[in-house]
Amino acid sequence: MTRPGAAPALAYVGLGSNLGDSAGTLRAALADLASLPGILSCKASPMYRSAPVDADGPDYVNAVAALDTTLLPLQLLDALQALELRHGRERPYYHAPRTLDLDLLLYGGERIESDRLTLPHPRMHERAFVLLPLHDLAPALVLGQRRVEDLIAALPDQDITRID
Repeated sequence: MTRPGAAPALAYVGLGSNLGDSAGTLRAALADLASLPGILSCKASPMYRSAPVDADGPDYVNAVAALDTTLLPLQLLDALQALELRHGRERPYYHAPRTLDLDLLLYGGERIESDRLTLPHPRMHERAFVLLPLHDLAPALVLGQRRVEDLIAALPDQDITRID
């Protein structure tokens, strides 16, 4: 079910990949996102290369997408997980390297805590690979009581480099 008659929601999605042609995978995933039914617009941040956090494997390529969507939060989550599978995502163990990881970070002002989805994403304020591209898209964004730029300044040093 979409949001019939309701104004579209602004959602932010984190994208990451550390297997294969990661930048190419993110570009393809962004095109796939933009073409999904219920996605009215899709704007992407620049891409960043970052070392894995709490995981092993090669460096990640990360970005964030801002979506105007008529999909409800769980519908969007289902669509994101289907895209991950189309791009070869496997889940052999927790924090395994991946061809594509899509995380629903924010959906309007919604707060959700369920077995399938927690919004806002519970660890995004700790991750430079989320906050830097999010700041590129929405520099005035406030998470909780703090501006994104203040959250970035408070992060411990994380190895991250803008690549485009």
